[in-house]
Amino acid sequence: MATEEISRTQGLNPSQQSSSLPDYPQMILEAIETLNEKEGSSMSSIAKQIDSTHSDLPASHSTLLSHHLNQMKQMGQIVMLNNNYSKPDPNAPAKRGRGRPPKPKVPLPPGVVVSPPRPRGRPPKPKDLLASPKPKSVSTGRPRGRPPKKAKTGTATAPPPPPGVKRGRGRPPKVLPSVGFQ
Repeated sequence: MATEEISRTQGLNPSQQSSSLPDYPQMILEAIETLNEKEGSSMSSIAKQIDSTHSDLPASHSTLLSHHLNQMKQMGQIVMLNNNYSKPDPNAPAKRGRGRPPKPKVPLPPGVVVSPPRPRGRPPKPKDLLASPKPKSVSTGRPRGRPPKKAKTGTATAPPPPPGVKRGRGRPPKVLPSVGFQ
């Protein structure tokens, strides 16, 4: 059972696993070392090298190769530059993530107690119960704000329609004042 699980993770069935094929990551690394190209090896050159070295490859060789190349690239076992794969340089600096790096934290001397971080926002005003209330400013006699509307008085409004008569749709026609015609 354990050999079947291992072979499934590599994409091979048990009959092909019994042959003398090494696993794909090992074959890929051997092909990159054998080709030893300065700019790295392309996927097609790696495939040709593996094909020439190992004759009994499965029918899904190209799919397995691309899968394992991507997997090895994600794990950092190989590096891809300009569509060419190569081994990572051991002297190269580690690959940095995106964005601005965090500031280095200075270690505190022993015995110093770290206070909790300050809360966000504006601090509240102090509530002093013993303080005398503020004296009111000199008022002008008028209250603050906009004065309230006053009710209209003495204006002529149109008489309400007789009950039971429905109004028509839209704006009503202009009522002409009754002027004597001669």
